[in-house]
Parts: sequence; C-alpha cells; structure tokens
Amino acid sequence: VAGRPVRIQFTPHLIPANRGILATGYVMGDPEIVYKTLCEAYAQELFIHVLPFGQTPSTHHVRGSNLCHIGVAGDRIPGRAIVIGALDNLTKGSSGQALQNANLMLGLPETTGLTMAPLYP
Repeated sequence: VAGRPVRIQFTPHLIPANRGILATGYVMGDPEIVYKTLCEAYAQELFIHVLPFGQTPSTHHVRGSNLCHIGVAGDRIPGRAIVIGALDNLTKGSSGQALQNANLMLGLPETTGLTMAPLYP
C-alpha cells in the first residue's frame, strides 16, 4: 500500500478472555493519512470495518463474528499513528478464513455460513 518499505512496531495484548485478539501497531506517518488509506483499502471488504477516527475497537464487539474492527488514532509522538485491530480468533481465525476462502473458490457468496456463527464459549 505504501509503495516503499515501512517500519511497524507491533504489540499483541494478552487479556483474560477465552476468545478474542487485540493487537496494536505503531506506524510512522500522519495519522489522518493512515486512517484514510485504511478506509480506502478496506472500503469494499465485507468483514473488515474501519471505525471512525479515534475510536478504539473492542473484542466484545466482534465476539462470535467473522469481523475485524480496526481503529486509528494519533499517538503522543508527533507523526506516528496507532492502529488497533480486534477480532474473534475462534471465528475470524483459521476456521472462518478457511470457510471464507472455500466460498470464494466455489463461487458462493463470501458471507455464506459466516454471518450467524454459534457461540461457545
């Protein structure tokens, strides 16, 4: 997307939850431009939602879904953006990814079997 090498700092978070992943990345660049770039890149993606600028995603809001929520905010370090992603690793993880890819390979709607996932735990 950037057209040149980009240095990214990545922080995974271990939280006391039985499902869900929250990850934070730090990107050098204007936070507004990073936000607009992500909005454009994912505008047509059914399962990836870029939240309004400054809004932080939560694993609670993606629980039991094939969704990935992405939030972008400015850092206290000028010229650096904070990008946070939240997903349910038990649905959006490899099983959801496999089903989504199978749907595409078989010419089915990408969402088949992925919009009403059962929850346990």
